[in-house]
This record gives sequence, C-alpha cells and structure tokens, in this order.
Amino acid sequence: MKKDYYDILGVHKGASEEEIKSAFRKLAHQHHPDKKGGDESRFKEASEAYAVLGDKKRRAEYDTYGRTFAGGAGAGASGFSGFDFSQFTQDFGGGGGVEFDFGDVFSEFFGGSHRAESRGRDISIDIELSFRESVFGTERRVLIAKVGVCDVCKGSGAAADSKKHTCKACNGKGEVRETRSTFFGQFTSRRVCAECRGKGEMPDALCAVCRGAGVLKREEEIRITVPHGVSDGEMIRMPKMGEAISGGETGDLYVKLHVTPDRAFSREGNNILMSLSIKLTDALLGTEYKIQTLDGEEKVHIPKGVAHGELIRIKELGVPYGRGSRGDLLVRISIGLPKKLSREAQELIEQLKREGL
Repeated sequence: MKKDYYDILGVHKGASEEEIKSAFRKLAHQHHPDKKGGDESRFKEASEAYAVLGDKKRRAEYDTYGRTFAGGAGAGASGFSGFDFSQFTQDFGGGGGVEFDFGDVFSEFFGGSHRAESRGRDISIDIELSFRESVFGTERRVLIAKVGVCDVCKGSGAAADSKKHTCKACNGKGEVRETRSTFFGQFTSRRVCAECRGKGEMPDALCAVCRGAGVLKREEEIRITVPHGVSDGEMIRMPKMGEAISGGETGDLYVKLHVTPDRAFSREGNNILMSLSIKLTDALLGTEYKIQTLDGEEKVHIPKGVAHGELIRIKELGVPYGRGSRGDLLVRISIGLPKKLSREAQELIEQLKREGL
C-alpha cells in the first residue's frame, strides 16, 4: 500500500511550504528517538515525508506520479527502505555528511551548530506602594543578594597587572565543538568553553576575590524609580540589573508593584474617586465643604438640590499622566439622613411635607 505523505504530516494537498515545515517540526519534536517516549519509526516516516514534500521538484513528481525519481527508483512511495538519506542530508546543508548543520529545522533537537549566547539570570522582586506613591511616583532603595560583577577585577577574572595567554582548552576560540553520530550522519554543536568562559584567553594570575570567575554573589543596593500613575500589579523592567555572568550579558530585574488600597480614595482610569457625606439641609440649600485631597485641603461647592450619588468634578486633581496632564477628582455625594428627629424637627418636616417637598 502506497504511503500518503500528506496524511503522514497531517496537511492538505494544497498546503504551503511553511505549513509543511511546521507540521514536520511538530511531529519530529514529538517522535524524535532521543526524546523520552519518542518513536523512531514515526520519526523516520515523518522525515521521509518531509524530504519529499519539502522539495519542490520531488513534491511535483509525487503529486503527478505518486512517487519521486530524484532519489532512485526505490524512493518515494516505495517505503522508507528506499529513502536516500545522503540526498536528504545534502538538502539540509550537510554536504558530504562530515559536518552537518541542522540550522532552522533540527536545531531545537540537537542544538545545531549555533552557539547560544550566555546571559545572566533575571530577578523578580515585589514592592508595596501606598495609594499616594502610586499616583505621584516615588523612589525606593532595596538590598538584593545576587551574582554581580566583581568590583576588584571589573569582571576580567584576572589579578591586577596579570598577563593573559591563549586558552588551551579552546585554542582561543572561546567555544568548544562537539560532534554526535546519529542515523542522519554526524552533527556538530558548539558550546561556550568552560575553562575561559568564552573569552578565549586565560590570565596568568587569577583575581583573589572572585578567583577568576569575574562575578561573585554579594548584596547590592538598587535604586528603583517608580513613575507616577502606576497601577496595582504593574511591572517595571530594569535592564541589566539582574544577575551577571562571566563573558555574557547581565540579566534584567523585574519589579512587580503592589498598591495598598486606600480607605478614602480609589482610581477610575486617570481620575480619583472619593466620597463625601453631607447633611440633608446642605443638599437642599447648597453650601461649601472643605475636603482633604491628595494635594491638600480643597473647597468643594455643593449646589442646591444635589442628588444622592451625584458626582462633583474638581479638575486636574487626579492622576498625573503624559507630560504635565492630570485626571480629575470625582467627589461622590452621599446624603446622610438622621435616624432620630426631635419633636421640633419632626414638625418642620411635616410642614415641608404639606408643602409637597
């Protein structure tokens, strides 16, 4: 029975080159024999299908005749036994198979021949802010224990005035090449040299403080500038303030902000909301109240006949944003009703009732 390569990869006959490549990636990642639970036969089957459908000429032959001819009479639909691996490796840049670079397709399984850039670990911390601090911004100084650059050798790992010589482990290249043999051929990967840490050279005398590492764990005080208008749960990224690594890039520091709820104020976008309880007579006749805002004491005018729950807007006393702009302060009116009335007050209320109020 002839194999359906489209069915093997799980794509339709009109699939694009990218769709075919993506389908093969997924199957290869799932069934690779070097992975736990991998299925070598399924991996070979998917590889065979991709070798045909991933090549324009072979795919055209397969679509027309149900087989391919570039790999010999046995190639194509005759099964995996007739699959030409030497041609397959050439198609992916392997040349004669002595040194094969997986590149785009296989790098995630074997590491390819691409050297991963060294980078220090990122750090995440949490800080608490008051509502006022979240509105106007603030500055915090925190003490963090982390791996940082050695202050004595400035990250070089060498003692003062020490000369350097070529690293013997990597011959000054800063990396070591490793070759693995698989059923596809030999595959070469690269890693950072452990001796010189990717620098390609070694000092004659090591730094006495970090012992040649160039980095060491220590406590460091970090100044964190919190901008105005931040929200609860917001994250501040501080580039290259994380952990350092010898010969590589320093990681980042992530600061998660937690804003403590305020009893008097809350936010609605760039506006600040507060409540003001007033007397019934003030609601009917109107008056002025003094209120405490984040900017200090302010006067708010209560108009005659103000309704319960009505909002009074005081402009530009809200959250700062942009360049010099601010939201507004919204004062929600709450009319307080007396629980007990004196005889005189009750008579006055009865009189108002008779007048239709």
